[in-house]
Amino acid sequence: MFGKIKLKSYNYFLLLLIISAMIIGVVIINSANSNYTSKQIIGVVLGLTILIVTALIDYHFICKFYMIIYALNLVFLAAVLLFGENVNNATRWFTFAGITFQPSELTKIFMIIFMAKFLCRADEKEKLSHFRTIIKFGIFLGIPILFIFMQPDLSTSICIIMVMITMYYLAGLSYKAIGIILLIFIPLVSGFLWYIQRPDQKLLYEHQVNRIMSFIYPSEYDDDNQQQDNSVMAIGSGKLTGKGLNNTSDATVKATKLISEQQTDFIFSIVGEELGFSGCIFLIALILIIVLQCIRVARRAKDKLGMLLAAGVACLIGYQSFINIGVATALLPNTGIPLPFISYGLSSLVSLSLGLGMTMNISMQHKRFY
Repeated sequence: MFGKIKLKSYNYFLLLLIISAMIIGVVIINSANSNYTSKQIIGVVLGLTILIVTALIDYHFICKFYMIIYALNLVFLAAVLLFGENVNNATRWFTFAGITFQPSELTKIFMIIFMAKFLCRADEKEKLSHFRTIIKFGIFLGIPILFIFMQPDLSTSICIIMVMITMYYLAGLSYKAIGIILLIFIPLVSGFLWYIQRPDQKLLYEHQVNRIMSFIYPSEYDDDNQQQDNSVMAIGSGKLTGKGLNNTSDATVKATKLISEQQTDFIFSIVGEELGFSGCIFLIALILIIVLQCIRVARRAKDKLGMLLAAGVACLIGYQSFINIGVATALLPNTGIPLPFISYGLSSLVSLSLGLGMTMNISMQHKRFY
């Protein structure tokens, strides 16, 4: 369980980057809404504790329980639908002792663990490109995605699907299989966009359809674009250096409350308004370096399992950051997903810390895989 660890190979640089990002997150959240600062600090302490402990546990030992982890994940997702707290017509959270927990955030890491082990076993017993393997992959991925979609949480569903597909590609899916999948997928997307525009469609909720349509036809859905328009205005008003942290003047979007719950999904608008273009570039560069460090760990992993785990964590942080910032800058349709390390949320910090702890353990056992 604790064997084969080389402390001299501990990635202190990655740890420093993670701590820096978490501290910046606390500072930005304190500026956005100081009522959440103390809870975020608790999340940082808890997250770093989980990261340090997980880094000392052999990732092979954790992955031995991949089926139990998968089953536990489904139990959490089913339980939140049955007993979770409904907020704004969404049932995604449990609340214990004043602390809110979102199981779908943990799903992201649980699915990375499960799929890394599943793909390694599939590669050992049968070819990854076989139709049977692809169907198994689709079923194992589809069940938790269906639970998350029912909450409803479209953004998390899309993010997890993107991470899992990338892991499958990295595991060794043939280009022939990729071509066949694309030939099936592209018409399905076209059919999906056609179907959701029908007045009697049953696939998506009305607000989800409006968000997609407002992105495609922005002039026809002004009301649905208001949140993103205000976010872009806030980012642009910061210019090069921003208006300063904790700025309470009436000239800020934050003070006028034009963006609701700005400390979560639209936290990047605070960065743009108060730290300016330079602050945005610094934050993006910091997250990018964390992603590149995880990719470096994946490339130096001693086996395919370690490579897929570290690559999965890198993809999760990268894709999630891209979606969050893309929404805040109106480059993507409006959908809610936290900015890693920066947005308020204990569930996000804990799940990321678990994944990064495994990545740190992989780095301590490194031996170039390729």
